[in-house]
Amino acid sequence: MMNNNTKYSENTMKFNLEVCKIEVSKHFALKYMKKWGWDFIDLREALKCAYKTEKVGKKKYEAYVRKDGSKKIIFIYYFEFETIFVITGSEGD
Repeated sequence: MMNNNTKYSENTMKFNLEVCKIEVSKHFALKYMKKWGWDFIDLREALKCAYKTEKVGKKKYEAYVRKDGSKKIIFIYYFEFETIFVITGSEGD
């Protein structure tokens, strides 16, 4: 398990995006990943390069990304499994 904090964006996240597993909801995969033309490599890179990441609940985060436009990715981090589960996303201008 990772004990050090990795600074990827404006906020420090308490996990290492290089080693944690990433899973997505069916909704996110079909609506956003398909629309944006992303695979899991693109998703991991977007989360690493997010310009702002906010913790909005006990395990819930919002990552703001600028990759082919402005996007928000909402995800949960399960510390016990070292897994990120992406719930949904949205896009702006």
